[in-house]
Amino acid sequence: MIQILNTLSGKKEIFKPLEEGKVKMYVCGPTVYNYIHIGNARSAVAFDTVRRYFEYRGYEVDYVSNFTDVDDKIIKAGHEMKMTVKEVTDKFIAAFYEDIDALNIKRATLNPRVMDTMDDIIKFIQVLIDKGYAYQSEGDVYYRARKFKDYGKLSGQSVDDLEQGASERVADFDQGKKEDPLDFALWKAAKPGEIHWEAPFGSGRPGWHIECSVMATKYLGKTIDIHAGGQDLEFPHHENEIAQSEAETGQKFVNYWMHNGFVTIGEEDEKMSKSLGNFVTVHDLLKKVDPQVVRFFMATTQYRHPIRYSQANLAEAKTNLQKLKTAVDNLRYRKNDAEKSDVETEIREKFSALKNRFIEAMDDDFNTQNGIAVIYEMAKLLNVYSEKATVSLETIEYLLDGFSKAAEVFGIKFEEETELLDEKIEALIEERIAARKARNFARSDEIRDMLKEKGVILEDTPQGTRWKRA
Repeated sequence: MIQILNTLSGKKEIFKPLEEGKVKMYVCGPTVYNYIHIGNARSAVAFDTVRRYFEYRGYEVDYVSNFTDVDDKIIKAGHEMKMTVKEVTDKFIAAFYEDIDALNIKRATLNPRVMDTMDDIIKFIQVLIDKGYAYQSEGDVYYRARKFKDYGKLSGQSVDDLEQGASERVADFDQGKKEDPLDFALWKAAKPGEIHWEAPFGSGRPGWHIECSVMATKYLGKTIDIHAGGQDLEFPHHENEIAQSEAETGQKFVNYWMHNGFVTIGEEDEKMSKSLGNFVTVHDLLKKVDPQVVRFFMATTQYRHPIRYSQANLAEAKTNLQKLKTAVDNLRYRKNDAEKSDVETEIREKFSALKNRFIEAMDDDFNTQNGIAVIYEMAKLLNVYSEKATVSLETIEYLLDGFSKAAEVFGIKFEEETELLDEKIEALIEERIAARKARNFARSDEIRDMLKEKGVILEDTPQGTRWKRA
């Protein structure tokens, strides 16, 4: 049974879906005014891995993740780039898809945009006003946080502590509009020259928190299974989502809250963020590093734990990923001389035991660190089998299928080499084979080095010489 550490309770809880065999999951998406950095990508990778594991266990996942395409930062970017808000957001949404596709992150079932959900946002805010949970002030609309009796339940903070913190954060000009420092904006009055919409409570645009409440309940229902995002969203964003949603629907908003750890950088392990200016964009990183390595680097740390970004850690991820690919290559190569035979019970039982250990690890709050450790043991088993004098085609297919499906949880793809060597390189390989048979090792080594310079790596195995691209 899958267990999730629920941020709301602070405890691991057995996952019980609202609908048998299905998962309704909402993940906070990016504000699209720039390329995403790897801190943003960490959340996308972490919860794609969670989604993939649910699917591995047989669940159907309805995965919704929004785009914030109306925001102060976007408006500022538009002025700087001399583009409209929509032009800015279209540009960076396209860039987002390009980056996540490269990282083998499955696209969401739906990526709703604020601009396309405006009528629903306005109606949602009007309900909160009608119920007395929201009020108008100088063209803005604010939510009465203190009226929601459980305010602070997600972050585990008292209303008094939250009030003190709010007083320190809120600017004087905003404070004067509010009944209470805890109150937060649902709607912001239009400013000259800025994008805006007409609403019964005045011309303007929505606040940040309201969009996720509206999109989650619109597309997944009044109560959803899982809501996820970065730790920095726990308060105030997710706290405010709960208050808005439960006040509007009268029902529990989310059954399981999940929050991923940060990506840190430097000796002081600073959180990577655009505001600190210490970020590395995925767009730039993928020009220098294999996307599968970046994905593997982030996917193999349990989602709640921080990840330390460094060249050394990326290099280690590259080495470990290559070991898994080599294990698959070794076994695929043995198809060339495999025989048809009866079911090999012993090897299948060993692999089945590892598969059960993998499930046990991942069922425990998606513990990818323990899960990948089992994947490494599976790879060793594949290598041991590939070195046997005789192998079974049926067993090879069984092992490759089971291993690939488990590795796919981490977004790992094992692509087969399909590019043919040109005639000159093929001739060199044949010449080297002949040189080795003639014990002319000097020529054999010379050919090996020549091919290496051309990006072709030769591997001498008991079953013959094989090659792969470097």
